[in-house]
Amino acid sequence: MTGALNRWFLRLQIKSLLVFNRRQAALDRVDSLLAIDPDDAYAWATRAHVLAEQGDKAGAAQALERLVNLQPRHAAGWFNLGFLREDLGRIDEAEAAFRQAIALDDTFDRAWYGLALCLIRQRRFDDAVVALKRNTELQPMSPYGWYQLARVHVDRQEPEEAAKIIRHLRKFEPKVAAQLERETGLGKSPA
Repeated sequence: MTGALNRWFLRLQIKSLLVFNRRQAALDRVDSLLAIDPDDAYAWATRAHVLAEQGDKAGAAQALERLVNLQPRHAAGWFNLGFLREDLGRIDEAEAAFRQAIALDDTFDRAWYGLALCLIRQRRFDDAVVALKRNTELQPMSPYGWYQLARVHVDRQEPEEAAKIIRHLRKFEPKVAAQLERETGLGKSPA
């Protein structure tokens, strides 16, 4: 019982320290928690979060790699790992992590978006269109997927498709539509 009570107390300390923005002290408690139980998923997730906040993205990615090994069926862990890998420029590994998140949860709109960004960086525009269309199906009112989809259509030399998206965005995100008009040079076209 004392082991369970000690873990509970450490978790309470970690949460309290994070509330007061005492990240290093919280990390010290996370390390104590991992010394008691090296397979504590909460500790690995917290470690990744705090390290990312401190700018140690490589350390955060390592913590998330441990977390997905412990919880391989947890889509959010794979998504977070993909996000960090993409940020670190590890695009092929990021793609694999986003694909794993999607395999676990086909409705994970942010994983579709992250996958699309990886595919865009790899200049795999046809695949990116598929991922962005799925993202916009899942989040039709979010401008991010629509914006990227319009940019991909421009890269694919399909200005008429990009213009359709700009007209669509004007209905609910006029600032994003105006930005796309400026960036693509497509200008306003009749609705």
